[in-house]
Amino acid sequence: MSVVLASVFGTAFLAATILPFSSEVVVAAAMADELINLIALWTAATAGNTLGAIVNYWLGRGTNHYRGRSWFPASQPQMDKAETWFNRYGVWSLLMAWLPIGGDALTVIAGLLRVRLDVFVILVGFGKGARYAVVIAGVDALLF
Repeated sequence: MSVVLASVFGTAFLAATILPFSSEVVVAAAMADELINLIALWTAATAGNTLGAIVNYWLGRGTNHYRGRSWFPASQPQMDKAETWFNRYGVWSLLMAWLPIGGDALTVIAGLLRVRLDVFVILVGFGKGARYAVVIAGVDALLF
């Protein structure tokens, strides 16, 4: 894997975790490399971002038994509201995990609610892959 693709993968991974970071800028900058294969770029970004979301899923799943403690980052009413919203829209809401606001929370909530991992990976991966396809196609159309 080239340094550029490894950087895109790492950036996309970090951007999907609870760390606030934007990987789209790095993906767009990587396209300045004339030798970059756009399918490889899309794959690196999608895989990194999806794996980062899986980390959030496991964080949610692993911290579920700490709910209600004073140091837990969300209060019980907040958790109840999030669960109600997630249950209302169901696992299909995971297609929106790519959103910059609320997307990471969806992946943590999916872990808290013990959504099946295979369903999680398929829906989250599809949504994130679609987002990167749009970013890459948009940058390609604008600049090249």
